[in-house]
Amino acid sequence: MANTIPNTQFVRLFAAGSAAAMALALATPGHAEEAAPQDTAAPAPQAAAQDAAAPSDQGIREIVVTAQFRNQRLQDTPLSITAVDAGLLAARNQTDISQIAAQAPNVQLTQMGGAFGSSMAAYIRGIGQYDFNPAYEPGVGIYVDDVYYATLTGSVMDLLDLDRVEVLRGPQGTLTGRNSIGGAIKLFSVKPQPEDSGTIEAVYGSRDRVDLRGSLNFKIADGLSARISGVYKRQDGYVNIVDFGCKNPGNALGIKSGANVPTDCITGKLGEKNYSGLRGSLRYNPNDKIDWVVTGDYTYENRSNAASVISTIDTTKTDGIDFRCGPRCTYASWYLDAGGQAGQAYTMPRNTLFSGWGVSSNLTVGLTDDLKLVSITAYRKYKQIFGTDDDFTPDPNLAGGGYNDLRFHFFSQELRLNGKIGDFADFTLGGFYNDQTSVYFTRQDIRYIGHGAPFLFLQFQGNDPVNANSKAAFGTVFLHPTEGMTITGGLRYTKEHKDYTFVRKNWSGGKLTDIFGVGALDGTVANYNGSRVDWRLSVDYRFSPEVLAYATVSTGFKGGGVTARPFSRNQAVNGTFTPETLTAYEIGLKTDLFDRKVRLNLSGFVNDYKNIQLPLADCSVLDGVPIGTDPLPCAAIGNAGDGKMWGVEAELSAHPVEGLDIDGTLSWIDGEWKRIGVTVGRSIQLADPIVTPHWRGSFGIQYRIPVEGHGSLTPRFDLAYTGKQSIGRLSGTRPLDYNPSYAVGNARITWKNEGEDLAVSLEVQNLFDKYYFLPLRFQALYASAGTAYSNVGRPREWALSVSKKF
Repeated sequence: MANTIPNTQFVRLFAAGSAAAMALALATPGHAEEAAPQDTAAPAPQAAAQDAAAPSDQGIREIVVTAQFRNQRLQDTPLSITAVDAGLLAARNQTDISQIAAQAPNVQLTQMGGAFGSSMAAYIRGIGQYDFNPAYEPGVGIYVDDVYYATLTGSVMDLLDLDRVEVLRGPQGTLTGRNSIGGAIKLFSVKPQPEDSGTIEAVYGSRDRVDLRGSLNFKIADGLSARISGVYKRQDGYVNIVDFGCKNPGNALGIKSGANVPTDCITGKLGEKNYSGLRGSLRYNPNDKIDWVVTGDYTYENRSNAASVISTIDTTKTDGIDFRCGPRCTYASWYLDAGGQAGQAYTMPRNTLFSGWGVSSNLTVGLTDDLKLVSITAYRKYKQIFGTDDDFTPDPNLAGGGYNDLRFHFFSQELRLNGKIGDFADFTLGGFYNDQTSVYFTRQDIRYIGHGAPFLFLQFQGNDPVNANSKAAFGTVFLHPTEGMTITGGLRYTKEHKDYTFVRKNWSGGKLTDIFGVGALDGTVANYNGSRVDWRLSVDYRFSPEVLAYATVSTGFKGGGVTARPFSRNQAVNGTFTPETLTAYEIGLKTDLFDRKVRLNLSGFVNDYKNIQLPLADCSVLDGVPIGTDPLPCAAIGNAGDGKMWGVEAELSAHPVEGLDIDGTLSWIDGEWKRIGVTVGRSIQLADPIVTPHWRGSFGIQYRIPVEGHGSLTPRFDLAYTGKQSIGRLSGTRPLDYNPSYAVGNARITWKNEGEDLAVSLEVQNLFDKYYFLPLRFQALYASAGTAYSNVGRPREWALSVSKKF
């Protein structure tokens, strides 16, 4: 596929498709429901989702969303938004946030490898972030019950007791508490209800998978309710950790078998699950003027590192040994011999430990019939510990690893005033503030630099405080000049501050003396201050109850900063970067066809993307300053340049006959670099694709079969396709590498009793046992160690679940 197409051609193609869909919709008999009023009197989202979960002969089930600070039907919202209710999440076997991307156009959510701990890479329309370091901003905002999650660490969360998920594509600066350049993912929990009820579910499956989850809702008094929910998940890993000396006795490196190694030489497994979560909510809702929900949650995760294997190796740098163990096994040892400051041999942890908790208050007060005040207050705290084997081999000559301990505190406050001015206008005025503090402790032991010669040890201890805060004021006005038309204008002002203090000591906490000058960083403070105005202008028109069209122009940004992990003074002094900015142009069409039996939503966009922040693979040039050959790995962030991206997206839902539900998505994205800055070196070149994969798609189908006197039986099949994806180049002189395209199928069959309060399901994920690599290869050490590793997708696995409502 060509990397570029003329923008005029794109517009013609999209306009032709839109016109055809519109003409079909206008010709359809107008029996669809009238649009819900676009104000605070619209149905509650939770009630709508509960109604939608029930079987219906009236057509597509409806979901009410709050993407524009007010309750609106999905089809009345002039945004590219994917909304999924709890029933569909369960039908698709989706239990954590990373799985949502399979059915959302141009969305990528990927669990990161062991070098990044318990974190997730999040991208929407090619824009996002993969680095967990709290000094860097996520490009995609993640919210739980309207509370912003400020870092990617801990973001691979369970979908516990959810009402719905909303995935918003495109800049969200004027529509969310925190600016989000790529888009936002919003999770909404079930609120406590004035009733006594509950659910419980137990799952057993492949590799001793055990899931337990449940919820309990109870009425305490009139207007006062509570809800408690919890989850426990455990499963063995699927990549074997193999002792190299045991498997290869008499090897050329002289590596001996470890103590107490089993006869099969397997000492552990990567890719485990061991996750627990608890949430409790208290709701005070005495009348329709006051709704106050106070929530507390706790998460604990203690598992082996992500399921990674060596995906690329240069045996000329590994003593001629190919350390690839097999498709789902690794020789990585996390072991380092005595040397330098290490007085004796030791082993890095190969587990990831995460514990975090938070409290929040969400208060809505009706000041008048036309004015509502919303206050969202939150505090969050977490701790994460993990170890890395940077070369991912057992070779002591390639030794390199790190111990990491990250602690994080976050406070946020958001205020919104929602109002109406007759039938002519709705508005939202708001303010947002957050303050966060992190301390990133690390102990690094890097020895691979001198491979083939005496070691040049780089061993240091960091304990870096990172502070950041953001203040913002925003407003949005919805004007209704004529029947069926809405003009939306939004404005946001943001002011940000970051400071990063570099602490570089020896392992005893004293002065670090090293030949690379890393010790000279000790005590250095880097500051970033910036401000930005963003805006949004949108026009939508409802041609009929079945057809809504819209056009939007909006802006967004991701703040600048300083390189968080400089290996050398040059990388710290010259490794600064400025904000990246985006101007997005979008047109869309939302249709309900054939008496609401078919729903087809289309969108097309062009992103003008400037000062793009990307990791640099070559530090020979930083911030425009030639610094010569740097003997250490490059870990800088820089502004890669400017570019454009464009694409189209389609989402289909169909309920053609009673019991049959079909859904599908298809997205295409492409673009081109317009300028590559000298800060990039040779890792990204002008002819490279600015975004991949170009194609994504999904398809799902289920059919509910009534069984007279015995309830119903519902089989379901899902297929998700991901196109060929670039994973970077190993050096400036080599071509780009790609992960090949792949498709993953899942199947599920569910029996429910006649009262639909008891369900038994059998599921198979990765039905065809497809072997594939996840995006983002860890290749920082390839130049010196000759290895790069990637995460492996989960193999075929089955599970049996039983759930009961009461």
